[in-house]
Amino acid sequence: AIVADLKDSEHVKAVSDPLDPEGGLSPDGRIAVARVSYDVSQAGISDKEQKALFATAKVGQEVGLSVDYSGSAAEQNKPGGLNELLGLLAAAVILLVMFASFSAAGVPLLTALAGIGIALAGITTLTGFISLSSSTPGLGLMLGLAVGIDYALFIMSRYRDELIRGRDGEEAIGRAVATSGSAVVFAGLTVVIALLGLAVLNIPFLTYLGFGAAGTVVIAVAIALTLLPAMLGFTGRRVLGRRHVRLTSDERDGPSAGHRWADAVARRPVVILLAATVLLGIIAIPALSLKTGLPDEGTQPAASTQRKAYDLQSQAFGAGSNGPLVVVVEAHTGGTAAQASVLEVRAALTAVAGVVNVGRPLANAAGDTFLLPVAPKDGPASEQTKQLVSRIRALARPLGARTGTTLAVSGRTASQIDVGARLSSALPVYLVIVVGLALLILTVVFRSVIVPLKAVIGFLATMASTFGAIVAIAQWGWFGLVTPAPIISFLPVFMIGVIFGLAMDYQVFLVTRMREEHVHGAAPTDAVIDGFRQSARVVTAAALIMIGVFASFILSPDASLKSFGIAFAFGVAIDAFVVRMTVVPAVMVLLGDRAWYLPRWMERLVPRVDIEGEGLRVLDEARESLKQVSVT
Repeated sequence: AIVADLKDSEHVKAVSDPLDPEGGLSPDGRIAVARVSYDVSQAGISDKEQKALFATAKVGQEVGLSVDYSGSAAEQNKPGGLNELLGLLAAAVILLVMFASFSAAGVPLLTALAGIGIALAGITTLTGFISLSSSTPGLGLMLGLAVGIDYALFIMSRYRDELIRGRDGEEAIGRAVATSGSAVVFAGLTVVIALLGLAVLNIPFLTYLGFGAAGTVVIAVAIALTLLPAMLGFTGRRVLGRRHVRLTSDERDGPSAGHRWADAVARRPVVILLAATVLLGIIAIPALSLKTGLPDEGTQPAASTQRKAYDLQSQAFGAGSNGPLVVVVEAHTGGTAAQASVLEVRAALTAVAGVVNVGRPLANAAGDTFLLPVAPKDGPASEQTKQLVSRIRALARPLGARTGTTLAVSGRTASQIDVGARLSSALPVYLVIVVGLALLILTVVFRSVIVPLKAVIGFLATMASTFGAIVAIAQWGWFGLVTPAPIISFLPVFMIGVIFGLAMDYQVFLVTRMREEHVHGAAPTDAVIDGFRQSARVVTAAALIMIGVFASFILSPDASLKSFGIAFAFGVAIDAFVVRMTVVPAVMVLLGDRAWYLPRWMERLVPRVDIEGEGLRVLDEARESLKQVSVT
C-alpha cells in the first residue's frame, strides 16, 4: 500500500519492490527498503511532493510499522532564523556596551543588515541560472553579518575619535574613511582573494560557494564606504553618547585595559611569546588525527527520520548499504551478448574484497549501457570504502578488456571520495596562491617585508590550533555539540580561506595603528603600546561580534553549517586574542625598528597608500602654517 501511494506522486519515476530478496528485504524479514527514483533533481521536488512522501508513513503506522526516510528527497529545508537572531542580539549587546549609545550601536547593525539583504537577493537570483550549494545562503549570511558589522565598527570607531578631537562632522567622516576606510578596503580585499582562490580547486560547488561569499564581502565593503558615512551624517554627534569622554578618553580615565595589556607584553615579550606558542601547540595536537569526508545521514541528530533510516538500514544490510557505489557498464555490443557481458562483470565485482552484494543490472532503452549498484561492507565515509573504490577502478581496465565493456565507478559515495582527493591534492596550490597574493597586499599596506611574513606565520599557527580544536569537537565528539564523524572534506580549505581573510583584517587594523605611531615619530616600543591602545577596544569588540555570530550557527539543523560555526568561532577567538593581541605585540616589541624593514630596491616599486594618514598630518601642518602666515 505504501509503494502504491508513492507511485502516485507526480515526479516519481520508479519505486523498487521492498520485498525483493535481492537487497530489499532483511534476512529476518523485519526491515524492508523501497528505493524511490524521481525524474527531477532534489531542487525540483516541491514542498507538496515532499509532504506526500512523508504522508505515506501513516499507511504503515496504522498497522504497526515504523516508517522512516533517507536520501536527498527527504532532506527538509527547515526554517531558520533563531541562530541569526541570536547572532544579531549578541552583536547588539557588544556594540551597546562598547559605545554606550543606541545610535552608535544601531548604525553597524543597520548597515550590516542592508548588506546581507542585497547579498542574499543576489544569491537567490543566481539560483535561477546556476546550481548553488544549499550551504551558500547560510554561509553568505554568516560571513556577511560578521564582516558587515566589523567593517562599520572600525570606521565608526575612528569617526568617534575624530569627533572627540574636536573636528566637525564632515571632516571627521572624511578622515575616518581616509584611514580606517582604507584599511577596510585592504582587509576586505584579503578576504575576497582567499574566497575567490577556491576556484583553483576546480570543484564547481566550492567555486560557487566561494564566489557567493566573496560577493557578500564586496557588498559589505561597499556599504561601509557609502551607506555608513551617509548614516553618520544623519546621526552626527549622537553616536558619542552622554558618557563618551569617560568611556573613550584614556587621558581622563587613566590607562585603559588595552594599554595595560600592551605594557605588560612589552615588559616580558619573550615569556609571553613562549607561553602563547606552547598553548597553540597543545591545542594543535589533535590535528594529527584529522580525517576528512563528506557528511552522510549517520551524522544527523538521533531523533531525525534520516538518522533512524540510516541506522535501520545499517542494521539490516550493513553500513555500506547507505552509500552504494554505482558501476556504469558500457557494452561494446548490444542484445544478448551485452547482457552476458554485464552478468560476467557482476560476478567479477561480487568477488571483490569488501563488496557485500551487487544488485540487478538496470539497462537503458538501447540495451548497451547498464547500472550496477554495489553495496560496500563499510560505511560511505570509511577508509575501507575508499580502498574498495580504488580496487574496483584498478580492476576496471582488465575486466573491461576481458568482457568487451567499459567500466566506471560513480554514485554519491564515489563522488565524495573524488572530491576529497581533489581537495587534498589542490590544497598546497591554493595556499601558495592565496598567501602569495596576501603577502603582496600586506607589503603595500605596511611597506615592510617583515610584518607580512610575521602575519602569515601567525595565521599558520591559528590554523594548526583550529584544526586541532575542530578534530576534538567534531571528529572526536568532545562537549557533545555534534555527532562524531570525519571532518567535512571541504571545511578545511574553506576555513583556511575565511579565517585567513579575517586574520588579516585584525592584522591590518592593529598594526596600521602601530605603524601610524611609528610614522609620526614614536619610539618602537611606544609605537606598539600606543597603537595597540588605540585599536584594542575595537578589535576586541569586532572579534567578540564575529565569535557571537559564528557560534550562533552551532544551533543550525544543518550539520555543515554547524561545523562551520564551530570552526569559524574558534578560529576567530584564537587568532584575535592569542595571535594578534598577544603574539603580534610581543614580536613587534622584540623586532623594534627592524619590523618596518623594506629593501631599498622595493621602496621604488611599492606604491604608497598612506593608510596611517601621514598625508592628513602634513595637510594639518600646512593649514596651521597658512593660519600663522595669515595672522602675521
